[in-house]
Amino acid sequence: MRKLLLPLLLAAGCQVAIAQKTDKKLEKLLGEALQGFNGESGIYVHDLNHNRVAAIRADSLSPTASMVKMTILTGIMDKIHRGELDYHQQLVYKDSLLYAGSDILGSFKSDEKIELSKVIMLMLTTSDNTASLWLQSLAGGGTRINAILDSIGFTATRVNSRTPGREANRQQYGWAQTSPREMAGLMEKIVQHQLVSDSLSERMLRLLGRNYWDEEAISVIPSDVFVASKNGAVDASRSEVLFVNGRGRRYIFCICTHNNKDTSWVPGNEAWVLTRKISKLVWDYYGK
Repeated sequence: MRKLLLPLLLAAGCQVAIAQKTDKKLEKLLGEALQGFNGESGIYVHDLNHNRVAAIRADSLSPTASMVKMTILTGIMDKIHRGELDYHQQLVYKDSLLYAGSDILGSFKSDEKIELSKVIMLMLTTSDNTASLWLQSLAGGGTRINAILDSIGFTATRVNSRTPGREANRQQYGWAQTSPREMAGLMEKIVQHQLVSDSLSERMLRLLGRNYWDEEAISVIPSDVFVASKNGAVDASRSEVLFVNGRGRRYIFCICTHNNKDTSWVPGNEAWVLTRKISKLVWDYYGK
């Protein structure tokens, strides 16, 4: 399983080998912005224009919540790349796939047909959990997705739910776990076309550019700027990863928070306020 994505990574090896420089000024600003937050947090930012990074507890583990859907997308696109699935193939929905909640796909009647492409769209755009668990299964399950992550050098990011041997991790982190560095790294590999073919990489980026949940980190980015993103939220954890490209700025930013004291679901939730604050700080910083 370690050979799943290796050829493409070797082809992109020249990009991986370039040394990154630390932006100490930005790190200082980020550290100051995090002071007083009632929870645990980690941040990773990569300025792609100048290959400079800023990291605050970037290797700390956090629940992914719905950011796990980027790993599921990776597994699905690998299957499509191999010809084992077709992006436009028809699938048949069954009631047994239902994940209780307010998802769109869960409102389907059993035996209704839907294209794979639309199930992927629902997973990423509206963060539909019924669609996501169906796609996790179609991707080969959590074990196969974890093998793909391992093959690209990710050791912190793992799918836990419905994955044999990951029960203890699921108790601690929920559906999946990651670090700010690795979740930003996964986004970067999509941007740099290092996972699958160029055409499928571009499709992944377009899909991630249609996020319905745009009221946190995305909200401070001007609407004429391209943003690919995925966010995740459970009671005590709120996280988000972005690729921002426009107005001379080109960067990837990930913030993960967990063990948060504020578990409310209102716009003024402390972690969401922090996310908007940090996102604006990074956007403004690269505009100077």
